Amino acid sequence: MPTSTTTGKPSGTDASLSHGLKQRHLSMIALGGVIGAGLFVGSGAGIAAAGPSIVVAYALSGVLVMLVMRMLGEMSAAYPSSGSFSAHAERAIGPWAGFTAGWSFWVLLCTAVGLEGIGAAKIVSGWLPGTPEWAWVALFMVVFCGTNLAAVKNFGEFEFWFAALKVGAITLFLVLGVLAILGILPGTDSPGASHLTDFLPNGGEGLVIGLLASVFAYGGLETVTIAAAESENPVQGVASAVRTAMWRIALFYIGSMAVIVTLVPWDSKEVVEKGPYVAALDELGIPGAGQLMNVVVLVALLSAMNANIYGASRIAYSLVERGQGPKGLGRVSGGVPRIAVLASSVFGFLCVLLSYWRPDDVFAWLLNMIGAVILAVWIFIAVSQLRLRRRLEREAPEKLAVRMWAFPWLTWVALAGMAAVFVLMAREPDTRVQLYSTGGMILVLSVAGYAWQRVRAGRQA
Repeated sequence: MPTSTTTGKPSGTDASLSHGLKQRHLSMIALGGVIGAGLFVGSGAGIAAAGPSIVVAYALSGVLVMLVMRMLGEMSAAYPSSGSFSAHAERAIGPWAGFTAGWSFWVLLCTAVGLEGIGAAKIVSGWLPGTPEWAWVALFMVVFCGTNLAAVKNFGEFEFWFAALKVGAITLFLVLGVLAILGILPGTDSPGASHLTDFLPNGGEGLVIGLLASVFAYGGLETVTIAAAESENPVQGVASAVRTAMWRIALFYIGSMAVIVTLVPWDSKEVVEKGPYVAALDELGIPGAGQLMNVVVLVALLSAMNANIYGASRIAYSLVERGQGPKGLGRVSGGVPRIAVLASSVFGFLCVLLSYWRPDDVFAWLLNMIGAVILAVWIFIAVSQLRLRRRLEREAPEKLAVRMWAFPWLTWVALAGMAAVFVLMAREPDTRVQLYSTGGMILVLSVAGYAWQRVRAGRQA
């Protein structure tokens, strides 16, 4: 049985971090975390490839994500930790697994911070022509770095209001869209099913591309299990978030895709150029609605920046606390790992600079390297849950506040689904290079983690 340095904590929590997140913060983080920048920005390419069948793609990947969230929720409710799946992987598989899952996800989050900053800057520069994009990125980075350096409740407040705006906007979008489809929205004619007749315009290949795009649009759902460790009631918070994941994914992702492809022709150039939500609102002819949706997209990007700086700093803190990184990153002041916050923000801004300095080689290589990290993390989650569930049933069944459905069969179904996505990625030229680049990084981290594990075991012998 692998040993773990995480087991010494009372109740599996992180004693040095504050517990400043209230239940309302955690509930809204869980709700708004589903509505990520990938949904608003990245879904256009999926629609262009898959056409109306994008609804099927989002439904299939949504089922996989729900299974992953249920597994992660089971472990996080039993062992609340800011390290989330990294700490669970260490406990279930061994320190090398926690090291690999944690540091690969840290690189992913920090790079995502830079990408989201670039996306947000492009929107603002479009409103204020002539202003340099890098300056806007720097401003956003300073603001959210400062937010995360302060008490964790400040992060919670920012995310609470960001999430409230995103939830309100997408709910209004869904209401207007359904009214238009039913033909009862004033000034609009119902398109009926005219845009759905060519359901698979690019055949199975288009559906595969849409499926791969949809899988990565779900990134960010893990933040709630990281944040739960700093909430007033970690177990209750995780349980509530996981139990409502199903309807949130069905409503916000699958529901909005269904509305968009019904309202807008799938091959409309505006779906990719303006984004699917803006294109749909423009189709309805609501004055200023498209520009208002751009504001919502900006908020989604800023929210993702804020959440990813937070998530990266807590993952780094947890790794260092378990002896798997530079000790300086683990220093806590005022209940906040401030050095980890600074390091994560600096890495994110370095990614932005690389996008200007070396866009065709170093930056492109970095993007490819993180392309399949989320899938690797999901595999660690599934394998960890398979091993920890048996241990929990035997040693501490009272900790099973959340249980994986139909265990172990659905866990194996989820693993098979992840393997299928890997195969599909290997078949597509654009994603194949991502698969290999991510595989290389995971291999390097695994070797480094295993070497560290052997050295540490030797010292303790």
